[in-house]
Amino acid sequence: MAFPQDLSERTPPVSRIRLDSSLRRWFSRNLGLWRSQRLYFFADGEALRVDMMLRIESFSEPIEGEAAYRFTWWPENEFDFFEKKPRYVPNGTMEAFLCGHQLRRSRGYLCGSPTKSQIRQVDEHELVFESHYQEWDILEHIRLVDQDRYRARSIYSWKDGVLELAETHHEIRVEEAGVPLAA
Repeated sequence: MAFPQDLSERTPPVSRIRLDSSLRRWFSRNLGLWRSQRLYFFADGEALRVDMMLRIESFSEPIEGEAAYRFTWWPENEFDFFEKKPRYVPNGTMEAFLCGHQLRRSRGYLCGSPTKSQIRQVDEHELVFESHYQEWDILEHIRLVDQDRYRARSIYSWKDGVLELAETHHEIRVEEAGVPLAA
């Protein structure tokens, strides 16, 4: 029996097929249009409601990282939320890039600067995002429920170590995913 002299002879060739990771599968299950009914609980005891629409789209080819997404949001029913909390942006667009177990966003929810979130997968239905930017530490749980027809989100935001905001979002899928966006 002849043994290869060169290690490269024993190493299998690298596949050109892009394998789908469990994180990419989880993100693809979130694509589409969602109605997001939100409750915000502020540290001063104030509780506010707002209903938003959230569209999550993917890019056909990643601009950066392993996958790229676009998030677009706008109010459906404001309940005076944006009048009472003018620092929150009622509508906008953000690009996000999946890079391993990190999500890089073109802007943060509480600031306009780019942000990075570490991702932990709880199980096939839930991810946890941990973000740290400026004076904020943010913990966000997102769980897909009932064959991906619903999303449950819980978000906790600490400013300089003090819990300033707790949010619950109940989201209902309105439309399935559309055609991927061109890069």
